[in-house]
Formats: sequence, C-alpha cells, structure tokens
Amino acid sequence: MKTQPVIVSLLALTLVLAPALFETTTADTIGGRYVARLIKPTAGEVLVPGHVYRIEWRSVLPELDPALCETELRLSLDGGRTFSWITGERDPLARYVDWVVPNTPTNNAVIDLHFGCLGYYPETSSIQIQSRFTISNIVDSPTTTVPQ
Repeated sequence: MKTQPVIVSLLALTLVLAPALFETTTADTIGGRYVARLIKPTAGEVLVPGHVYRIEWRSVLPELDPALCETELRLSLDGGRTFSWITGERDPLARYVDWVVPNTPTNNAVIDLHFGCLGYYPETSSIQIQSRFTISNIVDSPTTTVPQ
C-alpha cells in the first residue's frame, strides 16, 4: 500500500511544525522587537573600583504596557560567558543607572541590557560585546558624586 509513506511524511511534517503551533507570544505578534545599545561605558574605557559610574544606554522596546515589563543590567567579567547582576528589576523606560564600580579587576568586562515582560515578552538578553571595557586593578578612594 502506497499511502503508508504519505502518512509517515505527514506525521513527520506535523512533528516538525508542532512547536510553532503552540507558541503564545513572539516579538512580531506583539508589535516589535527589543533592541538596546550601550552608550557608556565605551569600548576600551577604564573604570576605577569604588567610583560611582553612570551606565547609559538607548533601547527600543516592543509596543507593550511598560508596567508589565522590566529591565535588568548584568555584568560579565569574562567577555560575556557568565554574568552577575548589577541591578534587580528596573523600570524599562529608565536609560541609565549609577553604579559603584566593584573591585573586580578585568580587561574583559561586558554588560548585558536584559529586558522582559512577564507573560507577554520573553526574557531577552542584549549583550554588549562591542563595548568591552576594563575595571582597573588600582583602587582609588570612593567617590560620592555622581557623574553627569
């Protein structure tokens, strides 16, 4: 009987396409994609432990109610392989954070501008590899003023 190969082919095709049938949200269906770009620190910049540094970025958010969303900043000391939190959940409309530079010397620091909306937009990383910076091994006295 020649219908058996056809049935097997249809079954295989169904299994391949099945995950797409069950997706509940995608960036395209909810009005755009998340895109972020780090402004500061810039590539090659050297930050001094103990100083307050203003991290700045630009982002384009999906067309969603921002009350349902959050942004988190994460720091990698190994070029983007592993991350730890700089901030917890923050207002996604904020475009800067004042950060006390930790005493974790590295020539390979990278920031991830992480975004998501509970149940509406998937947790999305925006790892800023193009803006690798250095955290100095020279500890200076802490600065209490915030850069403008």
